[in-house]
Amino acid sequence: MFVSVAFPVPFLDLLTYRVPAGIEPPVRGARVLVPLGTRQVTGCVVTVGVEVPAGVEMRDVIRVIDTDAYVPPHVVDLAVWVAEYYASGPGEALSAAMPPGAVQHTPRRAHAFRTIRVASLTAAGHDVAQHGTGPGFRLSDRHREALAVLHGVPTGLPVSQLQRRGISSDMLRRLGMRGLVSLRQERTERDPFAAAESARPADETPLAPRILSDEQAVALAELQRLASTHAFHVALLHGVTGSGKTEVYLRLAAAIVAAGRRVLVLVPEIALTPAVAWAFRGAFGTRVAIQHSGLSDGERHDQWHRIREGLVDIVVGTRSAVFAPLDQVGLIIVDEEHDPSYKQEETPRYNGRDVAIVRARAADALVVLGSATPSMESYRNALDGRYTLLRLTRRIQDRPLAEVTIVNMREDMAAAGDEAVLSQRLAGALDARLARGEQALLLLNRRGFASSVFCRQCGATLDCPNCSVSLTLHHGRSGAGRARCHYCNYSMAVPKTCATCAGPYLEHVGFGTERVEADVRRLFPAVRLARVDRDTIQRRGAIERVLTKFRSGELDVIIGTQMIAKGHDFPAVTLVGVISADVGLGIPDFRASERTFQLLTQVAGRAGRGSLPGEALIQTLFPEHYSIQLACTQDYDAFYAREIVYRRSMRYPPALALVNAIVRGKTFEQAMRDATDLARRVSNAAAASDFRVLGPAPAPLGKLRGEYRAQILIKGSHRPAMRQALLEAIAGAPDLARRVTVDVDPVSMM
Repeated sequence: MFVSVAFPVPFLDLLTYRVPAGIEPPVRGARVLVPLGTRQVTGCVVTVGVEVPAGVEMRDVIRVIDTDAYVPPHVVDLAVWVAEYYASGPGEALSAAMPPGAVQHTPRRAHAFRTIRVASLTAAGHDVAQHGTGPGFRLSDRHREALAVLHGVPTGLPVSQLQRRGISSDMLRRLGMRGLVSLRQERTERDPFAAAESARPADETPLAPRILSDEQAVALAELQRLASTHAFHVALLHGVTGSGKTEVYLRLAAAIVAAGRRVLVLVPEIALTPAVAWAFRGAFGTRVAIQHSGLSDGERHDQWHRIREGLVDIVVGTRSAVFAPLDQVGLIIVDEEHDPSYKQEETPRYNGRDVAIVRARAADALVVLGSATPSMESYRNALDGRYTLLRLTRRIQDRPLAEVTIVNMREDMAAAGDEAVLSQRLAGALDARLARGEQALLLLNRRGFASSVFCRQCGATLDCPNCSVSLTLHHGRSGAGRARCHYCNYSMAVPKTCATCAGPYLEHVGFGTERVEADVRRLFPAVRLARVDRDTIQRRGAIERVLTKFRSGELDVIIGTQMIAKGHDFPAVTLVGVISADVGLGIPDFRASERTFQLLTQVAGRAGRGSLPGEALIQTLFPEHYSIQLACTQDYDAFYAREIVYRRSMRYPPALALVNAIVRGKTFEQAMRDATDLARRVSNAAAASDFRVLGPAPAPLGKLRGEYRAQILIKGSHRPAMRQALLEAIAGAPDLARRVTVDVDPVSMM
């Protein structure tokens, strides 16, 4: 028998091995130890019974690690589809479906199951504990006390717990020698819910009696009807911010679980996972597991195995949770389905939302895509009838949407200078909220203190030596200025003089969240404030702690990047300030307007979710831009109608499909030369198919992490032909394969 095996090795296809006599043939999804080059490595069986021509020599499987499928076959199918669709190696896709350490021959200790020593009474021990004396020997008072403690817990107690009660390991050993106590190793789970107990929301029972609005009831009834058919279907739940989508999710999940099926819930950000996980935990108890990269390797390992062993009904996680080994899936929820975080930016470059739809199709399950600002692709599918469109147009309890006002920063800058951060209008509104004991969110989707440092004398800037970007100034807690690259993390101390002309006049241009924090503290010295960006939440659990303090009223203001804009429910927030609404409009990406509209709509939706009305102030240099104007009115339909005209005229998604290829080289000339050759090869295939090849051209980030980059775009309506033509062209230049990045359905064009 021959089997094909996948390995987590970049660019490596399936390899075929012979199963020698004397070894039990592996099943699909099992791990095997095989030779690869001069090494012995662990891989996953993808196909059993591969046909091999007679006379062809194959290397042998050394050992079958799993008697059963380690990765369920339906997850193997999903990973193989991901590898094919997104042009990656099958092993790279399968590795995303496994827990840490799964493909190591000898898993690191931190990834294996954790065990603890447990002590319990033997039958003789129970007799002695009951009667107080033992046959043929005398017991001290301490021994009798230890037996009494264990007698009260027939299943036994951990040795560590007994030690805290003064019962030593030596005492237990002596009782064991007398046949009164037995010691055993018992598997214990690393529970991420226990670790996150401090971040637990006060309201843990969202299914406690709540009256649904008429719109919620109608949407829930239709979703339950679709789910009851046990057939594949996709529904888009388009609900304004604060309309109660989570309540619909919870009640729908309850119906699915009651019918004997299981639920997968995807959220875009790790920051959102604890809140959603606690909501489901409160409703469904311990039958909930979580999966995301913020867990320790041990926690991810244990949660994955709980899912695989059928001990949970609901899995909540970020994009990689779409591969969770969950059987009998009847419902997949993709919350904030528009969010770019669902797209992985390294191989395999899959979109968790789209993979969820493929998984649901194979499982005959219902997919619910939820968003206040749906992606253009999803909304078009809904309008075309491919998805069922359900709307929630009002907030729960008919609370009004926040009153949104555009602040033209050209006027403030004329009065206060180019470096005005808080407008007079926003500073006054913040002052009023602080005086009333209300809370505020301030959004700026750019971190650091200043965007760049330049010489006033010669105009030179501090640039990254590895990437074609200027360095961002960070002050940090120490106050010492360092300039850092946000792509490769290169950093340097800010010099006293210009390296080009030795001029002493180094100026700061632009600003980020760190500068906003400094200005707010200067204006309001007594403010209780926290900043939420990648610089401040690197430690595990940091963001949960900040959000918990904010929710409990220990903080007045949060300043942050886009991670504070979505999904959070803070009833005491009555003011949202957007410091620079147009920060993303200048990015060379056809989705720039869509992302700006989504971000502004989402963050404005954080205000006024409690009993007090909310206000959002949006500062911008381009108050006339349609994405900003329509975000203020939360008029998604008007935005879609405007944006789709642009997409159709420029032949961008969702009007057409797109494949982006980036060619890397040691020099700009090499990158462009190789990209030109690749484009020519693809263009030859395009002549017989309905797609166009654009480029090559320098990529928007022309140099990244020390490599120069050239870009080729392929536009068309038939993805398989586009992808096949590109892969065949790459295969025709083997030396180029490792220097080309293929991104099918790209979300970012950078």
